[in-house]
Amino acid sequence: MGQSVVSSFLLLRDLLQRLACLAILALSLSLIAYTAACALGHAPWLSLDLRFGDYILPQAGMVTQVVLTALVTSLCFFLPTNARIMALETSHRRFHIGMQDVARAYAVAHAADRSGVFTLSSEFDSIRERIAFLRDHPDLAELESSVLEVAAQMSHLSRELGQVYSDRNVARARDFLIQRQQEIEDFNTRLDHAKSVATEMRNWLNRVEMDEAVAEAQLARLCDELTEILPELGEAAEPETPPEPVVAEDSWEDEVQQDDGRIVALLARRAAE
Repeated sequence: MGQSVVSSFLLLRDLLQRLACLAILALSLSLIAYTAACALGHAPWLSLDLRFGDYILPQAGMVTQVVLTALVTSLCFFLPTNARIMALETSHRRFHIGMQDVARAYAVAHAADRSGVFTLSSEFDSIRERIAFLRDHPDLAELESSVLEVAAQMSHLSRELGQVYSDRNVARARDFLIQRQQEIEDFNTRLDHAKSVATEMRNWLNRVEMDEAVAEAQLARLCDELTEILPELGEAAEPETPPEPVVAEDSWEDEVQQDDGRIVALLARRAAE
């Protein structure tokens, strides 16, 4: 509870200080503009009747206006100092802003370390070299010396990391990965071509096997048809033989020879058909 009250009071004080600075700046600009207009005759001077005893002060209003303008304008010269004090108080209350500055300075030093800018090996010389580099850097001109010193010490502790992940090593690793990626793409291209050739040959083989199966089926069916037809043709071509007459034994051999000749002639006719 007390912490929140203190925070609220500090916030209110900062707000009032900023409002006061804005009011002083606006009042001084207004008085300067009005006094310049009065001096050029475009506006009337301040009228004020003042007397010191019996002595009446002439043109007291104009003198008062000029003095008041000069006083308020002189207060504007204290505004930059007040702004720096307020920024310093804010930086003390908000420490993470300082850490952001340290991180920014460390990032610059680490990038320079990776590029091989720092060459000194001893700790004292290395930190001094890094501080001088950070002081001369154009992006870190507004940082304090303590911030640069902390960043230089941090960069010195991580110098081995900067050497391992230097720009040259990172570029070489990137080139190696790009080359490996190109090799993988070439291998995938050749693999896709081999797959397409294998698929084409497999389809070709399937078509040839199918054609062979169809031819074999047709040949088998033709053989079955011939097997069914040939016996019918043989029975139709065989002539009717009359009953064998009773012959004598001496003519039996001649008839057998005649029957063999008819059989041979029948077989020759079938072969010719």
